[in-house]
Amino acid sequence: MNLIPWKHKSASEPLRTSTALASLRSDMDRLFDAFVREPFGALESSFRDFGAWSPAVDLAETDTEYTVRAELPGLAPEDLEVSVTENQLVLSGEKKETTEQNEKGYYHSESRYGSFRRNIPLPGAVDSTKVDAEYRNGVLTIHLAKSPQNASKRIEVKVKKS
Repeated sequence: MNLIPWKHKSASEPLRTSTALASLRSDMDRLFDAFVREPFGALESSFRDFGAWSPAVDLAETDTEYTVRAELPGLAPEDLEVSVTENQLVLSGEKKETTEQNEKGYYHSESRYGSFRRNIPLPGAVDSTKVDAEYRNGVLTIHLAKSPQNASKRIEVKVKKS
């Protein structure tokens, strides 16, 4: 079964309802569109659409570590806090708004500002003494070494003679 993306009504189509109702419909269209695009992240991305801000995060795993990459454009490293527990990474911080001056009296801004807190569950326990975080070009990369008891171990299969 294929999903067909939800198409928004054309902006040129005349509104036959009140502004408040049109705004509600627009919000519901965005929520539905987010669900179709990413069903498991629909609620999180819809909160981002309605004003709350949360960075996009990628999580990868190797035999020895987990790597987390978070997109944090425009965020100063001193406004960022990273903490780790046994199997959870917490990113929090604040992206501060800059004021724009425009001679014509109006501007358009889609940038998100404000505080955020992102809890990232890790697939297994990590060694909190072996965590490395690097911030470059608006991307935070965190390397978390797996806990020794969580490291993968090859098990030899013995053949019994009958």
